[in-house]
Amino acid sequence: MFFYLAFIASASLGGLIATTQLIAALTNSSKAAGIPDILNGLGIDIGAVALFAFLYYRENNAKNLQLARLSREENLSNLKLRVDQKRIIPVSSFRGIARLVICAGPASFIMESFRRSEPFTESLVDRGVLVVPFAIDGSLPSFEFEENEETMEITSKRKRLWQLAPVNISEWSKWLDEQKKLAGVTSESPVYLSLRMDGRVRGSGVGYPPWNAFVAQLPPVKGIWSGILDGMDGRVL
Repeated sequence: MFFYLAFIASASLGGLIATTQLIAALTNSSKAAGIPDILNGLGIDIGAVALFAFLYYRENNAKNLQLARLSREENLSNLKLRVDQKRIIPVSSFRGIARLVICAGPASFIMESFRRSEPFTESLVDRGVLVVPFAIDGSLPSFEFEENEETMEITSKRKRLWQLAPVNISEWSKWLDEQKKLAGVTSESPVYLSLRMDGRVRGSGVGYPPWNAFVAQLPPVKGIWSGILDGMDGRVL
């Protein structure tokens, strides 16, 4: 960016000199023969200013976008989650441990997301996915689990998948509203955000989380590949 500014300054100075030469040539007929060369040099200077100004603008926007992304993820990492009745920990504590999926919308949206996740429960748990259900209408979704010997194992995994709950709702609401505003999404829209194992945002969208896509795209956190692919869950958004 420093060199872009230097080139802009150099081209601007060259353009200023060419402009004074052009004015002198236009007012002095003896110098009229040099007008084409002066115009050619002036055009090059103007083109250089425009080019490097565009490159600087693009680079500056990319820098601001990166800073906004880092700020977003830093603020998210400080939000609190309730694991159980005794433990409340920040989102940052899940880095390297789990892939969080934030599911935000009215209670009916949360319940339907809960229902749609059922066929993929075991695969999602094997991939370290944990869901953060956040009801934006203030209602508390009530999850129902089958309690019998035949479904004991899968019920345990479903409880684990949906065990988290946001703490300090106002802070979560503020963070979520900022993300919706940046994305041009209305505040009432139900959305999901999926995080990589390293805590960075890998995907988001309006509507229900694509549980089947998560199963297809994310590597398991157990077995031979555990550790090698940690955090390699796609590009950062």
